[in-house]
Amino acid sequence: MFIATLLANPARANLDRATVEALRNAWGGGAAEWLNPGIAAEFALETIPENRWQVWQDLQDIGLDLVIQPKVGRRKRMLLADMDSTMIGQECIDELADMAGYGPKVAAITARAMNGELDFEAALVERVSLLRNLPVAVIAQVIKERITYTSGGRSLIATMKANGGYVALVSGGFTDFTCAVAEHLGFDEHRANKLVTSCGKLTGEVTRPILGRDAKIAALEEIGTRLGISPADVIAVGDGANDLGMLHRAGTGVALHAKPSVAAQCEVRINHGDLSALLYIQGYAVSDFV
Repeated sequence: MFIATLLANPARANLDRATVEALRNAWGGGAAEWLNPGIAAEFALETIPENRWQVWQDLQDIGLDLVIQPKVGRRKRMLLADMDSTMIGQECIDELADMAGYGPKVAAITARAMNGELDFEAALVERVSLLRNLPVAVIAQVIKERITYTSGGRSLIATMKANGGYVALVSGGFTDFTCAVAEHLGFDEHRANKLVTSCGKLTGEVTRPILGRDAKIAALEEIGTRLGISPADVIAVGDGANDLGMLHRAGTGVALHAKPSVAAQCEVRINHGDLSALLYIQGYAVSDFV
């Protein structure tokens, strides 16, 4: 048995009953259940339809997401989340580089690295080198003035924790940021790279080993082993090429507003919904949200 979930951007709430019923009837699905009127609905399916991706594309064109997954085991015990452009709306290194006068140059490198066009570690080393002599105090300024949180994140974390879940933030960014973001949102733990400092300034170096794609997979497995949670019981979310390893290893890997080359490699793609979509696809109704 499978579950088809249709999702709209909560700000638009443009998921209408006619669309849901038309698709349910076309696919011979079970009775539709509304998880949040105008935003999320689901119905059961015996098999995955052959025209799944064509329908997915048609729905994308009208601003709706579609996720089809096995019914059994879809509610997870752990969330493993990327930070930059996932839990927050920015790439922290781009914001620091902008303060250092290298904004456009670093942003271009970041975009290529996240799209899988550049080696992540080499690209990170190159970008961090441009931050040399930037005052450490600038980090706090960026966190205060430039960082915004992705809609739905607080509800996602609070609801999963209230239902016995464990939530971990694993970033290819920097601990100075993950510490603040994890505390603000309520993560149980966080992992990231560490910027080297000296005399109140950044040295342009990052502590080795660099946390990249393989380290995110390792985090999933290490935390899971420690807590007795199998990869199948993990839902992971990210947007960049360095997230693909953990997205493929987790029971449910969600490409959230991901780079096209990344989304194309994932079964679960959320392009219109926000982080609350991760609750809906687990079967939570809005009345269950904390």
